[in-house]
Order: sequence, then C-alpha cells, then structure tokens
Amino acid sequence: MMQPTRIIAIRHGETAWNVDTRIQGQLDIPLNALGRRQAERLAAALGDEPLTAIYASDLARAWETAQYVGRAKGIAVTKELALRERGFGDFEGKTFAEIEQLLPEQSRRWRTRDPEFSPAGGESLIALRGRVVEAAARLAAQHPGELIALVGHGGVMDVLYRAATRLDLQAPRTWTLGNAAINRLLWTPEGFSLVGWADTQHLDEGARDENA
Repeated sequence: MMQPTRIIAIRHGETAWNVDTRIQGQLDIPLNALGRRQAERLAAALGDEPLTAIYASDLARAWETAQYVGRAKGIAVTKELALRERGFGDFEGKTFAEIEQLLPEQSRRWRTRDPEFSPAGGESLIALRGRVVEAAARLAAQHPGELIALVGHGGVMDVLYRAATRLDLQAPRTWTLGNAAINRLLWTPEGFSLVGWADTQHLDEGARDENA
C-alpha cells in the first residue's frame, strides 16, 4: 500500500488588492507590508515541520510567500503553474462593487457559483477544479510518506477544501480562506481528506478572508 502524503496548503500573504476587494486573478500583484510579515510568521510557524518539498504558483504573491518558507527550511521552491489563481478575464482589476455595477448578470452567475460560468477571457469553476486537483494529486503522488507544501491562492484553497470534504462546486462556502493560514490535508490514491483548516495562531492580526 502506498503511504499517504501529508500536505500543508497555503494561500499567499495579503496584498493591497485584497484590502481593496479588487479581483487579482492571474494579474501579478505583490505582497504588501503586512503580507510579508505574515509570510515571515508563517515560515517561523513551520520551523519544526519536516517538509521535503515546496510547490508554488509562479504569481508573485504566492511565489514570494513560498520563498519565505523555503529559505527558513533550506528548500528550493518549485514553480507549479497549475497552482495559479482562477483566471477571471474581464473581472481582473475590478472591485467586487464594480463588477456588481458594471456586469450585473455576470456578477450574479459568479456569486451563485455557476460551475460552467467563466468571465469573458476567464476560466470556469469546472476548469479550475480540474487543473488544481490534478496537479495536487500528481505532486502528492511523488512524495509518499512525506510532508509537502502547496502555496497558491484563494480559489485554489477552495477547490482543495471541496475535494477533501466531497463538497459540490456550488455548495455555499462556510469555511474561511485566510491569507497565510495553515491548512492540512492528506492524500492517498483514493483522494484527499481534511486534517485541519484555517490555523492562524501564528498571525497576531488574524487573516483576511478571501471574501472580506
């Protein structure tokens, strides 16, 4: 029997656009000052964890967050493009309020989590789930019996939570997707399971939720 792979799944630290409730999608927005402090505290909190590999989205906010952990652990971070945020096309750069005002019908389909809806030039929830779950399973299968970190984005964390709890894409979200929170999963060839979620004890100021 293949040994299970333990996974620490991490959303990037805070950015200025998180504060503004502005959709980042696949635009390359860096961490803000608080986001960098969160990444430092995250790295310290994982100091005793026996990580063997760190994989991260190549977008700056996730990549920089992963680098803090990598430097603390002496592990080179590996880029994994499939851990990028959902592509939001025409939504990118707009605030939640602007989307509601300018694109009301698209906003309705987005907020009701229509799994087949994709903003113009963007990506559907079905497509996001496909690439994220495939990549996470592929990476986990390379590390049986080990502990790895996957550093990505709010949409990535949401998909992984749903995969681990067998929740439908359209199920209302009742869990948080906090910046720099520690989320724990287990992977076996049968799929993912949830171990722990949204640990923010290492963050003095807490963590901003994706929808805050």
